Amino acid sequence: MVPRRALQLLALAATVALTSLSLWAAKDFVPPRPENASTYACRDAHPAEKVTAAVDLYNSSPKDNIFITPYNQEGILPVFLVITNDGDQPITINNMRVELVTASRAKLESLTTDDVFRRVAHIGGNSNNPVRVGPIPLGGNKNKKAQKQYEEILSANFAAEAVEPHSTKAGFVFFDVLNVKQPVNGASIYLTGMRDAGGNDLMYFEIPLIPSNSAAPGLP
Repeated sequence: MVPRRALQLLALAATVALTSLSLWAAKDFVPPRPENASTYACRDAHPAEKVTAAVDLYNSSPKDNIFITPYNQEGILPVFLVITNDGDQPITINNMRVELVTASRAKLESLTTDDVFRRVAHIGGNSNNPVRVGPIPLGGNKNKKAQKQYEEILSANFAAEAVEPHSTKAGFVFFDVLNVKQPVNGASIYLTGMRDAGGNDLMYFEIPLIPSNSAAPGLP
């Protein structure tokens, strides 16, 4: 016979698990509202081109609480990328390349949405050996959770192809830092492949990372 105390503990554990699942299911990802890139601590401004690029790290609490997926626990670094065009002509960024270079000179390309999803949903395969990712048929809590994760990644991902005059575009880029020693301290984000209205390449952007940068912009 199972002791009454053990049954009570099991019931309590089941209640906590169900409550946590319900809270998770009720949570929706709401992207942060971007400010002008010049107001962020981690930034690089090109006055002659009238373009500023900035990043904000979302790899620790409370900032990463906006996500339903614990990316940090999966070895993924979420970086909020903000690009402001203060000029009178649009710039194109559809061929933009985003790279994280660590203090030890390790070079990490930003992940595709499918690569991020494979990691957080624990699906096998990679870019060289792809597997079906989404959309995912609903059915069962596991698939519902995976579907919500996939939708979050798509919603969070930086997907702009251009930045119109006097406007700001923003979104998240993700990096695989699972086996990377000190991926943030002394690291920088590099942006290349941005072009002006005439098709000319802009100078590359080099944005030093500040590990303790705040979620709120406006720091010096």
